[in-house]
Amino acid sequence: MTEKREYRDDYRDKTLYLPGPTQVRDDVIEAMAEPMFGHRMDRMTDLYTTIVEDTKEFLGTDNDVIVLTASGTEFWEATTLNLVDEKMLVPTCGSFSERQANVAERLGKEVDRIEYEWGEAVDPADVRDALDAEEYDAVGLVMNETSTGVRNPVEEIGDLVADYPDTYFVVDAISCLGGDYVDVEAHDIDAIFTSTQKAFAMPPGLAVCVVSDAAYERELDKDSASWYGGFQRCLDYYDRKGQTHSTPAIPIMLAYRKQMKHMLEEGHAARDRRHREMAAYTREWARDHFDVFPDEEHASRTVTCVENTQGIDVAGTIETIDEEYDMVFSNGYGSTLSEKTFRIGHMGEHDVESIRALTDAIEDVADL
Repeated sequence: MTEKREYRDDYRDKTLYLPGPTQVRDDVIEAMAEPMFGHRMDRMTDLYTTIVEDTKEFLGTDNDVIVLTASGTEFWEATTLNLVDEKMLVPTCGSFSERQANVAERLGKEVDRIEYEWGEAVDPADVRDALDAEEYDAVGLVMNETSTGVRNPVEEIGDLVADYPDTYFVVDAISCLGGDYVDVEAHDIDAIFTSTQKAFAMPPGLAVCVVSDAAYERELDKDSASWYGGFQRCLDYYDRKGQTHSTPAIPIMLAYRKQMKHMLEEGHAARDRRHREMAAYTREWARDHFDVFPDEEHASRTVTCVENTQGIDVAGTIETIDEEYDMVFSNGYGSTLSEKTFRIGHMGEHDVESIRALTDAIEDVADL
């Protein structure tokens, strides 16, 4: 039985190089300290319409945007309930894509998997073969497989799913959207979602979903859908009131407003370019000292999974760097990869210089 561990006031600040949560600007944190106000006041309408419309501008989309108090997991459930009647296709190549399939099954949907070894990317040709052989309500894809550092070819898969007009394309971009550019409408993505604590570099607590007109209309035709994350419920309330249908985490939305202004000032193209530069540096460093776990062609732009070819003590290295450098990065995901790999999150507000500070520390501690 878990025992209480009292939260203290003397923790040292750590620089986060995790696959999320990641670093948050001081002024973004400070924005959460405004006096509280009611979620049905005009002030809330000003706040919520600002963050929704700014998000659409940043992502370069005319599609609808929903911002809910939740983690990205909410939209695994909501998109499945809103778009899938019976059958869903989910390619799996790591822990989170497997979890997406499991969520759909727990919701009573029939799920066909296209299974890949961890570290491999989804092959679009396999998706097309599956769609030619069976009819599916939706294809679910994890764009950035956080457990293995794989970026799946979302653009190619979106283009081919568009050839099957009765099948909707749902993309989990939780650990990459905002740092890895994707043209949502050009590649016919019906629903794409993320969490604020990843590449958006905001505090945890909000989930963001971009919804196509076709996906909205699809839900209208269904007899049942998600209540909390229902497209109609969320978007119709926004159209009428400019607010959320349920009480939101107002302080985190205030932080969202501040950070999204920073993101707009940088611009999506520049933000994407900075993330590519960080990814290139981290992969080059990994090849010099270890290896990169996935193949280079499909390596993530926000999380590098490093293959521990030198057999260093991953857990011990992480602990020492935490204690001596006040930096935190992540071991490999799950029991299979925990010591065979480690992961560096290069997303949000980091740059090459800040990533170099971590890799220098790893070199010192691991005696590379």
